[in-house]
Amino acid sequence: MKKFFLKTEDSINIAVNHIKNNRKEVIILVHGWFMTKDSRAFSDLAKDFSKYFDVISFDCRGHGKSSGFYTFTSKETIDLKTVVDFAKKDYEKIYLIGFSLGGALVLIHSALNKDVDKVIAVSAPSDFNKIENQMWKKEAWLPTLKKFEPERWFSIRPSLIMREKIKPVEIIKNLEAPTLFIAGKKDPTVCPWHTEKLYNEALCTKKFELFDSIHAEDLYLDEPEKFVKICVNWLQSPSRNLNNQISEDISFPFHQ
Repeated sequence: MKKFFLKTEDSINIAVNHIKNNRKEVIILVHGWFMTKDSRAFSDLAKDFSKYFDVISFDCRGHGKSSGFYTFTSKETIDLKTVVDFAKKDYEKIYLIGFSLGGALVLIHSALNKDVDKVIAVSAPSDFNKIENQMWKKEAWLPTLKKFEPERWFSIRPSLIMREKIKPVEIIKNLEAPTLFIAGKKDPTVCPWHTEKLYNEALCTKKFELFDSIHAEDLYLDEPEKFVKICVNWLQSPSRNLNNQISEDISFPFHQ
């Protein structure tokens, strides 16, 4: 695995891990708030996906080894664009997989730039201002404590939350890349109605998967084989064979 830095247009140094096996397709993993590319969850994700694709993971600004301060999706779109532009030099197909606020980022990037081939958004909020974030619930704080990693926790540098942000729900209709939406049925942080709303508003080829779990990378940690299989099948299936669908065990609607 190669480790290096990319510089954004606003002079932020973005730390990158690149697992390169000379394939023609690459997955770019995008973490959310309070995660890093080197956390156990994302290290394991990168390793599992590298059996099928090349993998690029990176620290958003204000996280891990990247410089700057985290802006809760206001400027992290610049970070992702920098990484996608780098990947364009070597790959025929680029896939984005984002988790939580990283899920919002992959939707925003794809809707605005239309330069990736497929997208997977996991626990993505439809609107940052409507995130529930019920941290007092044991379903929220217990998994957080179980994932305690001192080096990661002390690397986080937040900026002011009150910045202008693009709302994924307001631009989701511009999304053209086939997109897999994944949610956790018990998510106390970004309730599954967010994913339902994004799925319903999207006009692209799409699919909705619901896990009996909570939030973001926890869906992978709880059922790693199932999660990887669903994602790989979506990415490897020819686009012409993908049909708009909802998994049979999902009963809409969720309630806002």
